[in-house]
Amino acid sequence: MQLAEFVAVSGRVRATRARGHKIALIADCLREAAPDELPVAVSYLAGRPRQGKVAIGWRTLGGLGVNPASTPSLELLDVDVTIDRLGRIAGAGAQAERREVLGDLLGAATADEQEFLRGLLLGELRQGALEGVVAQGLAAAWEIDEPIVRRALMLSGDLGAVAAAAAAGRADALRAFGLELFRPIQPMLASTAKSVEDAVDDLARCAVEAKLDGARVQVHRVGDDVRVYSRSLREMSAKVPAVAAAVRALPVERVILDGEALGVDVDGRPVAFQDTMRGLGGGMPFFFDCLHTDGADLLDRPLGERRAALERIVPADRLVRRWTVTGVAQARAAYAAALAAGHEGVVVKDLDAPYEAGRRGAAWRKVKPVHTFDLVVLGAEWGSGRRRGWLSNLHLGARDPDGGFVMLGKTFKGLTDEVLTWQTAKLLELSTRREGHVVHVRPELVVEIALDGLVRSPRYPGGVALRFARVVRYRDDKGAEEADTIETVRALHERRGG
Repeated sequence: MQLAEFVAVSGRVRATRARGHKIALIADCLREAAPDELPVAVSYLAGRPRQGKVAIGWRTLGGLGVNPASTPSLELLDVDVTIDRLGRIAGAGAQAERREVLGDLLGAATADEQEFLRGLLLGELRQGALEGVVAQGLAAAWEIDEPIVRRALMLSGDLGAVAAAAAAGRADALRAFGLELFRPIQPMLASTAKSVEDAVDDLARCAVEAKLDGARVQVHRVGDDVRVYSRSLREMSAKVPAVAAAVRALPVERVILDGEALGVDVDGRPVAFQDTMRGLGGGMPFFFDCLHTDGADLLDRPLGERRAALERIVPADRLVRRWTVTGVAQARAAYAAALAAGHEGVVVKDLDAPYEAGRRGAAWRKVKPVHTFDLVVLGAEWGSGRRRGWLSNLHLGARDPDGGFVMLGKTFKGLTDEVLTWQTAKLLELSTRREGHVVHVRPELVVEIALDGLVRSPRYPGGVALRFARVVRYRDDKGAEEADTIETVRALHERRGG
């Protein structure tokens, strides 16, 4: 398949908002791919290279002023081979070699292909076809019941492998996927609830667990062989020896556990996420689920049974703290206790639900305090992919009472197409200078920003940075002189133990 054909399909997928039409376009594309092209095609439709994240940043790509080819010549597999090569480049002169390889690739690409490749490598394709939609397209391509595809994907964690099996053996091939030791599965995820009351409202039996601000880990053990996998299913055993040692000491031969690696201070309180990640080797495991134990797969068992299995083999000091609740009042008390202990919130879990790997369903519901600040827009970056032509990524600052503004971070989340259109026109009116893909503006616009918290940051002059920031709304009723100050921001960080 020529890359140009694939890019055309990607453009049509991006252009339609109708989910059914997206699925049909994806199904047609997958049926047309050759067997060796299929794992590549399905990954690109999901918006990422088959090899996962590539160590290529905007600065590297943006600095390559390569004229596009006039006619298409690249094949889909040409791109895959080049990305493989980029992943192997290391050592002295690696940056220059990467630029040369990228330059050759982009030089062979047409203008449309260049735009696609930049979005693919930067993770900014924004086709409106994430893995769930692509899985539906895969099911439609070979007329397989969607739950069969989802379960195979859950158990394999490999969209390309599932696509290849579906094409070769249809539903029977997908049913052959099972839970295997040392083949990590996608983690079950939690949806977001507005409050504890909303989270417990329709659950007959539920538990409230402390939400740890650590690194998600999935641990597999067979005998003395213990391997630890990250949230993205990459093996990280060497980085977390304390986790491996703790699981090796458990009274079990074969097990798969789900949990978090978390750093704690001398008083046993959790440290900030960035401190956990910086000192990950000393992070201790805290487990909240058991997926397999000594020959028994537990994925389809209710959480209550899985937790009982977990408590039989894991000591109490290695378990995530939980409260079994019977009403809103008890749930509120558990939430308050979790926050008082230094955790970032709670996860409310349905005790009767199975483990739905890879899904963000209603069986797990996270509740966290939402913090908002009114910040000033200091600049914005031109978007790429679907946001090409719009000023998208906002540079945000707090007011310094001594004069000026202190930058705290960036975000492009929470912006609708309507807001992006208005925002681009307004920021261009306020433009003071341009620096590459960044447009600096007069500090006049105030925007309300919601965030999960703050982290220490030597990158920004205020010493702190926004974490998971998203736009709530523009504050037309406020001027820049009414924006929150850097002292207000730092006070929140100090209250959260920063």
